[in-house]
Amino acid sequence: MLSTLEVDIRPGSGIGMFELGSSLWSVITMLRGLQHLFPQVEVKFDAENASTTPVILHLRPHFDLLFSGYHQRLHSICLRKITDLHPPIVLRYKDSVICSGSDPLVKVQITRAFGPTYPGDELRYPGVWFSFEDDAINESLKGGMPHTGLDQRSKEVKRIIVTQKETQSGEHDALDEVIPCPIMFGDVSRAIIKIHYGIVLHFFAPSSSPLHICLGQTTAQDLNLDLGPPSRVYYKEDARMAIHSPNSQLDEDSCSNDYFYNYFHHGIDFLISGQTHRVRKIILHSNVPGSPLFQHYKRCPWELEGKPEDDEDDTPPRMRFPDKFEAISHFLSPRDPPPPPMILDRTDDDDTITLPSPISRLYGYSGAILEVNEASQVVAVTLF
Repeated sequence: MLSTLEVDIRPGSGIGMFELGSSLWSVITMLRGLQHLFPQVEVKFDAENASTTPVILHLRPHFDLLFSGYHQRLHSICLRKITDLHPPIVLRYKDSVICSGSDPLVKVQITRAFGPTYPGDELRYPGVWFSFEDDAINESLKGGMPHTGLDQRSKEVKRIIVTQKETQSGEHDALDEVIPCPIMFGDVSRAIIKIHYGIVLHFFAPSSSPLHICLGQTTAQDLNLDLGPPSRVYYKEDARMAIHSPNSQLDEDSCSNDYFYNYFHHGIDFLISGQTHRVRKIILHSNVPGSPLFQHYKRCPWELEGKPEDDEDDTPPRMRFPDKFEAISHFLSPRDPPPPPMILDRTDDDDTITLPSPISRLYGYSGAILEVNEASQVVAVTLF
């Protein structure tokens, strides 16, 4: 027997368990625990522009979720096939049931629950609109001239779309970034990378100060106080990269007690010295769709800062995670070609895993390592 899906409409905020502004990482993580309700989840994106492509999750048969391209935040929610009983839906607005089971939702029920609104092909209210056409989520959101006829009141609603409410600047385009909202507060809005120094984290919040995390200075206790406890503490057992060091045995011995603080919900790992308990390395993840580590981490929107032209330059040049590897490599080392890469196959350690593109390349620079996929997208940056 199929579970009934009970969802409430919250104009400008969400539908059911889905909240506008939620991250792609957190939504997919939630869906893994709801396979009895959503057994089929399809992820769609533009593979040629995977770093900044909007992502659509198809949760058959009822939901389409559109995520913004840069911050990967839930932008629009489309509820469709309302009368499909696999699973059946009970639809609420405030304290009232407006639709349930196989009974269609019709126009007069909407106007009774939501009140009058402006004329058009759809019923549009701030933060929610009701369509009588069964189109895709990313079709034009603009209405046309109203229909005429005696069956206006009984027109069946085919789709319900919830988006953020329009601001004074005008209508919110389907490809715009999500306006910061409470569910985003406390998440990283951008991470400024300073080679040989560390990172500066900025957060979504009305009044938050940037957080400086410095290589060789910031301690594990500092991270616990400033970022909260990590998602996982992982003790480093893999010292294979030490073979490439001039002092491989010394490096292998000194790293034997090191451990990672994994902040999956921030898209960041910290390697901490087992001797001094200070940060030795920082790894920032881009969460590029189609890459081997997609959905292991939330996207960390990093920006790589260059040297300012002079002491008074408060806007030094920067490269960002969507930029191609070739441009970032030239930014880091303008006089030299890219260094020879190491090849990393993410399936080498587990024969049971198959990935469409498991190969990435590691390029080393002074103070940084770039992990690059086959499409020249930087999927991770390691600082040391």
